[in-house]
Order: sequence, then structure tokens, then C-alpha cells
Amino acid sequence: MRRREFIALLGGTAATWPLGARAQRLRRIGVLMGIPNDTEGQARIKAFQDGLYQLGWKANSNVEIDVRWATPDSVMSLARELISLQPEAILAVNTFVATALSQETKTVPIVFAAVFDPLDAKLVTDFAKPGGNVTGLTTHEPTMGGKWLQLLRELNHQVNRAVLLFNENTAPFTKHFYSRYFEPAGRSVGVQTALAAATSIADIERTITELAGKQDAALVVMADPFTTENRKSIVELAASHRVTAVYPWPYFVRIGGLISYGPDPIDIFRRAASYPDRILKGAKPGDLPVEMPTKFELKINVKTAKALGLEVPWQLQQLADEVIE
Repeated sequence: MRRREFIALLGGTAATWPLGARAQRLRRIGVLMGIPNDTEGQARIKAFQDGLYQLGWKANSNVEIDVRWATPDSVMSLARELISLQPEAILAVNTFVATALSQETKTVPIVFAAVFDPLDAKLVTDFAKPGGNVTGLTTHEPTMGGKWLQLLRELNHQVNRAVLLFNENTAPFTKHFYSRYFEPAGRSVGVQTALAAATSIADIERTITELAGKQDAALVVMADPFTTENRKSIVELAASHRVTAVYPWPYFVRIGGLISYGPDPIDIFRRAASYPDRILKGAKPGDLPVEMPTKFELKINVKTAKALGLEVPWQLQQLADEVIE
């Protein structure tokens, strides 16, 4: 056979080869979000994708990223759907989502990006060597409860009672956090503490209404999917009832909340990309240590403080990462 005929035959044969034989195989990562698909949610996804890109993973080039947005009602079905796609790792946005995934699979690697207490949630057995198929980044820092109470006292010296608002279905870890950290922190600074469970807007309204007009009482909002989804209602109710409140995430302050202190969620999601990167390169999730938050943000809304009749100390404004006038 002449050379020209052989090359033509080879070219025709190659056209019939499977795509996978001619192109690089796409790796697959699943993402299960348990917060609203809004500006904040999209910003976290982008941070995760940016983190992957910096590590050499480009969406639709060498990795496919399947994102699902879950509600409390759909989280189990979407967890099963993602697992059925056979991803090599799944990113879970929080405790509620990570727990749902871990109940559905003990083999697919699960990386959590914002779990408050993975030990209490029984997602891992040890921070240094998690074991099993779950690991990731925690948002918990033992002194956080004390920081929230300290900030409340700095803004409003009359505060001697604080209510911790949470959803016992989406944030069951709160009771452990309360008994181990928040209540002792309250005793140390002379603040009486209490839990306020809420599973509906009506529960939120009842809790905040009970604090209305009480200058010595304040609200602490726990980080969980329920409070995140209902952040607009919480902020508006706190404003209308003139309640001093501290929040876990900066986006509460950007929509009118008084003050927030907690880990930077964008930094957490960017750092989370290092886990699937190592897993796709052969690491076992059980051998990858759980990491603590390293970047915290303090945000203050001075306009809201003025509306509440509070004066934000200049020293506190100097410490803030962002001051909204």
C-alpha cells in the first residue's frame, strides 16, 4: 500500500474512534449547595472554581463540575442524584448537606466547605486523620461565641441577655456549641444566654418580637441554611423592633444587619478546592486533615447602628474589615 493511501486510511479510521480515545478524559466533581442560588451562593461557587483553576483544573477542559442547589426538602434526592453521576469527589456546602451525602455513600469522597463542628456531627472521627470518606474545612473557632457577646457589649453596654437563634433541623450542632462554648462565654462576661429554636418565619418573628423594646437584650444569629435563606426577614424584623443583633456572615450586614463576625466564606470555598485537587491526584480523604478557618471578617453597618441609637466606638471601626456608612 502506498504511503498516501495508508495515511488516508488511518485518518478515516481515527474518525471512528471513541471520543475518549482522542481527547483527554474529563474528571468529574460534584457540588451540592444548601444555600439559595443567589449572588452570595454564586460567589462561593466562583471562589471554588477559581481555586480549582489556580491548581490547574479548568471547567469543561479537564474537569466537569456538576452543581446542584438543594433545599431542606430536596437535599436527599439531589444527594442521590449527584452520587449516581459517579463523581470522584463531591463538595458539600455545610453540615446539613454533608450529613445527607454521608448517609448516601461511604465510598465517594465528600469535602465539606463550611461545617461548624464535624466531630459533633459525626462526619469525622479526628481532625488530623478524619478516616472514612469525609474531610474538609470547619468554620468553628472555640472563641467565636465569646467574640459575638463581646461585640454586642461594645455596641450596647446595657446588654446582659442574649438569645441564640437557630434551626434545630438544619443546625442541630447548635445545642452542643451552646452548652460547651456560648453559655460559658456568657457567664464569663456577665450575659445571661438562652436558645431560641426556629423552623419558620413565624418562629423568627416571635423570638425577635419578645426582644422588642428591651435595651438589655440582644440577638445572636447562628450560621445555618435556614437563617441564611431567611436573612432578609431576620434583618428587617431586628430593625423594625430595634433589636441589637450580631450575625455570622458579612452578607447580613450588607443588607442592613448591624454587625457580623466570622470566617470569610469566599476564602473558605477557595481553599476547599485543594481537597478535590489532592483526591483527584490519588490522595484518600480520610488521610487529609480537617482545616480550621484562617481569615475572619468584622463588618459594621454604622447606618443601622445610628437608627438603633447606638454609637459605634472609633476603635471598633478601625478594627473592622468593612464599615458601611
